[in-house]
Formats: sequence, C-alpha cells, structure tokens
Amino acid sequence: MMLSKRISFALFAAVFPLLAGCTRHSKSGEHYYLVATNTAVPYWKAAATGFAAAGAEYAVTVDTRGPAGLNPQAEVDEFKAMVARKPQGILVSVANSRLMTPEIDAAIAAGIPVITIDSDAPESKRLYFIGTNNLEAGRLGGRRVAGVLNGKGNVVFFTNPGQPNLDERLKGYQDIFASYPGIKVVEVFDIKADPGTAMDQASVYLARTGAAQIDGFICLDSRSGSNVAEAFKRRSVTGRLLIAMDVDTDTLQLIGDGTIDSTIAQKPYTMAFLGLKALDDIHHYPVKPLAGDYGLDPNSPFPAFVDTGVALIDKSNLDPLLRKKASQ
Repeated sequence: MMLSKRISFALFAAVFPLLAGCTRHSKSGEHYYLVATNTAVPYWKAAATGFAAAGAEYAVTVDTRGPAGLNPQAEVDEFKAMVARKPQGILVSVANSRLMTPEIDAAIAAGIPVITIDSDAPESKRLYFIGTNNLEAGRLGGRRVAGVLNGKGNVVFFTNPGQPNLDERLKGYQDIFASYPGIKVVEVFDIKADPGTAMDQASVYLARTGAAQIDGFICLDSRSGSNVAEAFKRRSVTGRLLIAMDVDTDTLQLIGDGTIDSTIAQKPYTMAFLGLKALDDIHHYPVKPLAGDYGLDPNSPFPAFVDTGVALIDKSNLDPLLRKKASQ
C-alpha cells in the first residue's frame, strides 16, 4: 500500500508540470502588443523577431506596432489604439516620456499590464523596465573616447534630445568626460528625428580646422553612425574618431573597413523576448492592485529594472557578429 502511494505520488509529480504547461500555454484569444519608436529600423526589426519568438513559444498572438519613423505623438496614438483593444499586455519603448506617461497610467488603471523596454518612463506607473543600462552604455563609450583621444580633443554628439534612453547615454558620456578636462563637448546636435541630417552636419564639422577641429563624432541613436560615416567617406577623412550605436549590418561593415571605430551593442531581441514572457506571467498570475507603488515596496513582486546587457564592438570582436548576421 505504501509503495502504491509512493508510485502514485511520483507519477503525479512527473505529470503535473506537463499538464500545467499545457494549460498555461494553450491560450487562444490572448493578444500582446509591442509598441516601438520606429518600426522601420533594423534595431526594432530585431526586437519584433524576439517578440514573435516568445509569442510562438507561449502560443499567444503578438503584434509589433508603431510609426515607421521617429514620431513621438504617432507612437502615443498607436499605443492608445492598442489599449482600446484591451489586450493582455503591452510592451512599449518610450520616445517621449512626457507624452507617453499619462497613456501608460491610463492603461494600468484599465487593468492592462505595461512594461517599458529600451527607453523608459520611470515617472509612469509602468510595472518595470527591461533594457540596456543606458547610463553605463554612455560610460562605456566615454571610456573608449577618452582612451583613443588620449584624454583631449573636441567632440560632438548626434542625438534626439528628450528621448529618455538617448539622454541617459549622453549623461553617461558626460560622467566620464568630467574626469578629462582636455575633452571639450563642442555641440550636442539635434538630428530632429532624421538621422540623414547627421551626414550634412558632419560635413560642416569636418570642414573645421586648427583649434576648432572636431576630433570625435559620437552617435547616440542607431542610424546616425552610418550617415556620419558617409560624410567621412565623401571627404576621404582619416584620423578622426567615430563611435556609433547598435549593430545593424551597415555599422558592422563600416567598423570592418575602419571608418567607424566602434559601436555600443544592445540586445533588442532579448528585451522583447523577456518582455513577452513577463507580460504572460503577469496576466496568468495577476498582482493586485496592478497600480501599486511597487517602486518603493521592499516586498515588490516586480524588479525595478532588468538589465539585458551592453558591449563595445570593434575590430577585435567583430567577426563573430558578422558571421551571426550572415547566418540569419
């Protein structure tokens, strides 16, 4: 009798996780959205791939939405439209925290879990943030600049001021430069959501000579690097430092030919993949109240931040990434 009970218990212990898994992942009708800042760029295509992969694993319907070009108001409008569909959860990268915060709060109030990825809105009621430690990404780049320039030179930035993740990267660079008084930030150029303007402005900077010469060109968004590199090529420029952001194929090839010194790599696929799994878990194991002040709660069921990692890519570690890209 005792043996029979033990066998029955062992069988139950072995089978129960399988049954629970079938129940948990047979979820027709569940829908999750990823709202991105710019669906046209390779960075967000990688994120969409990660989101789709997690959706397939969890047997739920997923959809990546957002403007095909950086347009904060259009992104807000897309987010509101997805909230109106009453999905089981939303991931969002925030192009403008002032515009997006009230919409995130409204979604949470309506019982829709929202997690930010890539670019945060920490003042909102979003449950937490998954993505790069953008401050550290900037510090990583700053250390590279300081090393290559031997602690002195004029530098310029290309960015979209007001975009939370880019602002944090800028601060990270500035933190490092504070220890190098010989490095002077000449300008933080606003590309106004159009990376193509970076090429024209880079040409202006490259024309400066003597004490006004720009020694370092730093791109904080994912597309300006290749545009600034084109300005370098057109003028046959050598001996200037160009640092990019992210690992699209163009950027990697430009590192390979020496036009770009290095780039800061993120993991958008991972952000979206983990984000979908987190939303699914929250939906099936709901936390009440959803709009709790979990940021200050020492017993919070949520982390404040999930760091997906950052790395500097240059010629020394470029080949594995190029092989990975070629195999995709």
